Amino acid sequence: MNLSERDQNVIWHPYTQMKDAATPIAIVKGDGAYLFDEYGKRYIDAVSSWWVNIHGHAHPYIAQRVSEQLNKLEHLMFAGFTHQPAVELAERLLTHLPSNQSKIFYSDNGSTAVEVALKMAIQYRHNRGEEKKKVIAFNNSYHGDTFGAMSVSARSAFTNPFSDFLFDVIYIDAPYPDNAEKSISQFNNAISNNEVTAFIFEPLVQGAGGMLMYKSEYLQQIINICNAHDIITIADEVMTGFGRTGKFFAMDHLDADADIFCLSKGLTGGTMALGVTSCNAKIFDAFLSDDKSKTLFHGHSYTANPLACTAGLASLDLLEMNECWNNIKRIEHQHKSFYEILKNNKNIKDIRQCGTILAIEIETGDGTGYFNNIRDKAYNYFLDKGIILRPLGNVIYIMPPYCINEEDLIYVYQSIEEFINNLLPNSFDLVPNSSD
Repeated sequence: MNLSERDQNVIWHPYTQMKDAATPIAIVKGDGAYLFDEYGKRYIDAVSSWWVNIHGHAHPYIAQRVSEQLNKLEHLMFAGFTHQPAVELAERLLTHLPSNQSKIFYSDNGSTAVEVALKMAIQYRHNRGEEKKKVIAFNNSYHGDTFGAMSVSARSAFTNPFSDFLFDVIYIDAPYPDNAEKSISQFNNAISNNEVTAFIFEPLVQGAGGMLMYKSEYLQQIINICNAHDIITIADEVMTGFGRTGKFFAMDHLDADADIFCLSKGLTGGTMALGVTSCNAKIFDAFLSDDKSKTLFHGHSYTANPLACTAGLASLDLLEMNECWNNIKRIEHQHKSFYEILKNNKNIKDIRQCGTILAIEIETGDGTGYFNNIRDKAYNYFLDKGIILRPLGNVIYIMPPYCINEEDLIYVYQSIEEFINNLLPNSFDLVPNSSD
């Protein structure tokens, strides 16, 4: 029995309808932008294994640093104790975050980083004796799968079974270019009763919502309104952080700063799980009290795990090198060139790009959505070509590790263009590209 068959006997996979799920592909090795299955087939990981692997698989420098740490200290409870990797990682992250950020709180992943941020914001009001309890979020948002994170995510098939257990949130449209004024007007209406404690958002790119993108100047207007009304701003940079949008953080595209940041995914270069929630001094100071009940009662068994923090430090070493940023700029330039090739293709409903993220929304006649039937056809087509792309319904997106070479990225582009121009018209009766 091979590894894939053994898996089917014992494993329940995420985001997978197990009744009719295809046999999972057993990966036995990674190397840079490549993954290799148990039969030796090579795949280009064009989505960085759910957006986490920014430097490539099995990076020797990260592996060496983690191995060295493993022989020093593998874990330590983080209440009442500390260790060098946690302190150093916090110090270095704060040099890259906006100058208003003051403290780092460690957790385990993106969802828990959001949970901590929400608890900080809500308890901040409680500790100050204030009654503001409402949270504003964008339609089409996604912030994670734990209950607080689900509460501030858009209501969807992901959250419907739990709707009775989620706290109420005020949803407004994200400020896309065609409705920015409407979005800002909705925000102003939402805060008119002075009940809003916080506004949480994915800066510039709404990931799981379909790689939907909006301009920094519109977000900046909303944040300025928040600052004027003492509304806490929470930047969920779990996906957009660490170079994805062409800058270290997506918020670096703005002049305004957020009160709280949520980080994960690329934080350790995709090596292991780690979450970070940073906050400014205003938030932190509201928890300083002789009253013990004003403590932030949140923690995880593996909070600030030394191995994960060491992986984070090694990833930062790589990210701070000129070579890494040259690769980011190269990918960004290649994406822009491919954008120009595809922008007039009649089989494409929309194409959008921000930094190393390129999203292609296919016109299928079925509307846009996570369950669009083109998803499985596209996914399997690219797997056959040795490319891992995991479309969000009819949105095919590329978010490669920064080490991907120019030739492999061209091959990914060519395969996408082939799928759009050749397979799509035959399968969905769409209008072919005029050049065909």
